[in-house]
Amino acid sequence: MSKKKLLLLGIPVVLILLGYTLFGNNSDEDVAITTKVVKGQFTSEVIISGEAQSTSLKKINGPNDIRKFKLRDVKIQDLIPEGSVVKKGDYVGRLDPSEVNEQIIDAQLNLETAQSKYTQEQLDTTLTLKQERTAIKDLLFDIEENKLELKQSIYEPPATIKKLEINIERLERDLKEKKEDYQIKEQKAMAKMVEVGTEVSKIRKTLEELQNLQKSFTIHSDANGMVTYAKNWDGSKRKVGSSISMWDPAIATLPDLNKMESKTYANEVDIRKIKKDLPVIIGFDAFPDITLKGTVTNVANVGEVKRGSDIKLFQVLVNMDENNPNVRPGMTTSNRIIIHQEENVLMVPLEAIFSQDSISYVYAKSGLSISKKEVEMGDSNVDVVIIKNGVDENEVVYLSKPEGLEEKSIISLK
Repeated sequence: MSKKKLLLLGIPVVLILLGYTLFGNNSDEDVAITTKVVKGQFTSEVIISGEAQSTSLKKINGPNDIRKFKLRDVKIQDLIPEGSVVKKGDYVGRLDPSEVNEQIIDAQLNLETAQSKYTQEQLDTTLTLKQERTAIKDLLFDIEENKLELKQSIYEPPATIKKLEINIERLERDLKEKKEDYQIKEQKAMAKMVEVGTEVSKIRKTLEELQNLQKSFTIHSDANGMVTYAKNWDGSKRKVGSSISMWDPAIATLPDLNKMESKTYANEVDIRKIKKDLPVIIGFDAFPDITLKGTVTNVANVGEVKRGSDIKLFQVLVNMDENNPNVRPGMTTSNRIIIHQEENVLMVPLEAIFSQDSISYVYAKSGLSISKKEVEMGDSNVDVVIIKNGVDENEVVYLSKPEGLEEKSIISLK
């Protein structure tokens, strides 16, 4: 075969390859940037993360008497690992007894002082009353002696007899006063003994209560369940080294795993969409294959600023309508709150929508040509938008603006 013939045969092949290179790639690009208008279910949702918690829990508190003895902050000295399963009576933790020990020492010293005072008062009372009784006996003896002398003085001069009678009368008066004084002193002594004795009893009771309080610093569970750590006012969990107070004495909780919810926070934009009783699909970071149905039970009316952030967030509580034994308090949840759903609607991706002079339109493929069609849009989510009018199901639209069609007229809605 001559070179001329080879050249003539090769030219068509080159042209075919060149045409494929120039136009074949464009066809692939067109496929890559187009999609079809689909008909199906539209879902508008808000997705926010949260934390699983129990709606019903039993607190494991420190002793109630820390308020009585004004122990404002008591440190947690020991705690069993969070998630431990305990039975009623099992050991949970221990509080630092340092402050209680100091009060016990003070109470012991006060008791010793009060007991010494009681003993001394008892001795003083015994001695005083003994002296008073001796004085009364002496007066009785003097009266008897004077009466005997009077009896033997019947032959004495009247003046002598009168003197003895007056002396007896004075002694009897002194005896009466002495007996009255004795009764008063006895009552005072008894009252003083009661006062000192009461002080001893009071201090002894305080000491016993402090010793019992010291024992109760070893915390045991009063029910069966799984231990979760109690939280501080800022949301952080209490642990070894944390403090409990007389106003909030909880060190741990026993949550009811059959009554769970997700506590989450929504921003100012999303909170406007979220309403009570909306359905929720709850997922779990720890178990990607587990999803539970839920319901919005509470939407906060007032926002709050979370620690470490200036953004105002609103608390949303989502009840878990289903149970799963793998779900535990503290797990991170993903909450898909279903805001709105529509069936059998036409939808296109958001990227397919373009606008010009407040008119929304799409680039629709019709055979070998491309047209700009005005569309009427409905609700949208983060991915797609509902098309109420302007395109048909399975119609092909572009996801990016084709070149060279900027000046093409928009076909208005009929």
